Amino acid sequence: MSRAIISMTIDDAEHYTPEQRAAIIASYPEHERDARAKGIPTLGSGRIFPIDEDSIKVDPFKIPAHWPRINGIDFGWDHPSAGVQCAWDRDSDVFYIIKAHRASQQTPVLFAPAVKAWGSWVPTAWPHDGLQTDKGSGLQLALQYAEAGLKMLKDKATHAPKAGQPEGSGGNGVEAGLMEMLDRMQTGRFKVFSNLDDWFQEFRLYHRKDGRVVKEFDDLISATRYALMMKRKAVVQTITTQQVVPQWRPLDPEIGY
Repeated sequence: MSRAIISMTIDDAEHYTPEQRAAIIASYPEHERDARAKGIPTLGSGRIFPIDEDSIKVDPFKIPAHWPRINGIDFGWDHPSAGVQCAWDRDSDVFYIIKAHRASQQTPVLFAPAVKAWGSWVPTAWPHDGLQTDKGSGLQLALQYAEAGLKMLKDKATHAPKAGQPEGSGGNGVEAGLMEMLDRMQTGRFKVFSNLDDWFQEFRLYHRKDGRVVKEFDDLISATRYALMMKRKAVVQTITTQQVVPQWRPLDPEIGY
């Protein structure tokens, strides 16, 4: 006997008028609306981002030239490697996720070009496991991505240091990064282009179990967290950043050549 799962949303309940559907949805707690109205599952002990995804979605638009950009990357193999590009409207302090790419079992040489195509001048934030050394080449993982063409930041992603403290002293706690993302979502300062389906897939399923973050299907979310942590290193494209320097290696104190 064959079986199938058919998902329906409240919009498929055609015996309700649009006004009645809107009233029903509004009666649900905000963090339950996707599950109750759209059938999006609530897993474990609760979603990490318990908000309506429509509140952070925006239609793609041309990014103003004066908005700085930064990439974030999460390394993977069996679970996907993931990269995002972000733009920061500093005037309104709104952080936008504008591009996303995810792929499994790709070496740096294969994965890096997809991110580089978004702009070779954009710096890329990366996690602490980028410091691991490959046994074959003897090179750190972050350096392998740099040699594949990405402008990797010199140091791993950390939160902004406190006033008067040195760069890198802000720590890299996961919970602090997630709370910053959630705070921005709740206050209208975090937006995601609506065509990034893979990103929203992770957003819907990202959850806790027994109070702990479930580290599965979170590759693009993690890449986003690294980019947000390092937004202070985002840059605007200039004549200098347009230059392509052959055999680039991350030897500059910041992100240089």
